[in-house]
Amino acid sequence: MKKLKVLFIAVSLLAPFLAFSQGYKIETKINGVKDTTLLLGYYFNKQMFVKDTAIVDSNGQGVLEGKEPLDGGIYVIYLPDKSYFDILIADDLQFSVTATKGDLVRSQKITGNQEAEDFLKYQKYLNEKQKEAGKLQEQLKGLKKDSPEYNKIIDKLKAIKKDVDNHMEKTIEKNKGTLLANFLLMTKDVEIPDFTAPDNVANKDSVIQAKKYEFYKKHYWDNVDFNDERLLRTPVFTSKLERYFTKVLLQQPDTLIKEANMVIAKTNDPKFRRYLIQYLFNMANESKIMGMDKMVVALGEKYYLSGQADWADSTFLGKLQERITKIKPNLIGNNAPDLLMESVDGQYYRLSEVDAPITILIFWEPNCGHCKKEVPKLKEEVWDKYRDKGVKIFAVYTQVDKEPWEKFIEEHDLYEWINVYDPYYRSNFRNLYDVYSTPTIYVLDKDKKIVGKRIGVEQLPGFIDFELKKEGK
Repeated sequence: MKKLKVLFIAVSLLAPFLAFSQGYKIETKINGVKDTTLLLGYYFNKQMFVKDTAIVDSNGQGVLEGKEPLDGGIYVIYLPDKSYFDILIADDLQFSVTATKGDLVRSQKITGNQEAEDFLKYQKYLNEKQKEAGKLQEQLKGLKKDSPEYNKIIDKLKAIKKDVDNHMEKTIEKNKGTLLANFLLMTKDVEIPDFTAPDNVANKDSVIQAKKYEFYKKHYWDNVDFNDERLLRTPVFTSKLERYFTKVLLQQPDTLIKEANMVIAKTNDPKFRRYLIQYLFNMANESKIMGMDKMVVALGEKYYLSGQADWADSTFLGKLQERITKIKPNLIGNNAPDLLMESVDGQYYRLSEVDAPITILIFWEPNCGHCKKEVPKLKEEVWDKYRDKGVKIFAVYTQVDKEPWEKFIEEHDLYEWINVYDPYYRSNFRNLYDVYSTPTIYVLDKDKKIVGKRIGVEQLPGFIDFELKKEGK
């Protein structure tokens, strides 16, 4: 008896782990669908990934089954006609779903998974409210704004919104601590108070708007549980993350770096942390905004090259180190690395000694097809317009054969530029300025600080005008 009791206790303790290791089994029956396949997918990074496929028999029945448990999240059951419906998957992995083609949500029924059933109930409620609101929106068309009929419908729409908000709060409270509650919380908008400003303050509306913005930014992440990595497999989190970093925040590298570190620090979950680091690094790396390479350097050094990104292999880290070494010296805001180079007539010029309110630094070669268009344009649209304001051009020929260089200078009358080259490759200009293609253009202020980089000739007048205005010229 004592042995049996010990055995019973051991089995009881193991039961949760045994159930967990049983994987998943989702029995489906879709009326109106037969002799085909359906897919089980999940949301991740604004995409849908296929997890499993089920064969559907002549009765519309199929089984989605796997030996490994499913990670929690919002999943999709996708039909051959491209229609689909969402289901919530968290802890209960053995359940059944029935639905009818053509009305997949309203006809749907879930058995054996209470949290998924509650999610379905919420979907059904939301669909009905959306239909109500849609009908009222149609009635607004053609009505005169602020007329009694118009205002009456607006009041009805506000009442619907209030009902939806109240229903969401009740659902969250009822399911507190679950994926369902965390998901719904994440979808909530920030409620901004009615700010005021003193009557005697200048630009009163601007002051109020600034207060609203700061409040919104400060509380943007209040309803997100950064330790529930299941939220990554929903259609909401990545969109929310993207919006914050592209729409809410000022598109300045220093601001984005600071906020990226703040968001990453919100999670203690390894999977969540890895996703945030990868997403924000890739966002910076793929950005078309000038100066975002500063964010690449900051995140690359802090998380990857420091050893924190233990998922990154040595090949990636080696290439990243090489890339950062090349772009770090020429980040916007840095002092331009100095260059001592020989001119076309044998004199030597040092970049740091060029006395000008603005210096255009261009790396080019006459046999480059793009240079043949951009260099003459640089003369006509920039040099001819701004030389009387003290702007100078430090033009670096990237090759060593002088004949084509001298010929191009003569043909396009570029003698007034500071035309230089480095026939013995002593200046290391390619690495210092990350010159891997031509033309490559930098804009330097009066102190030789980099204020613009890798821009087209057509963008230069804007940079020059801005910098000259700062100098009062």
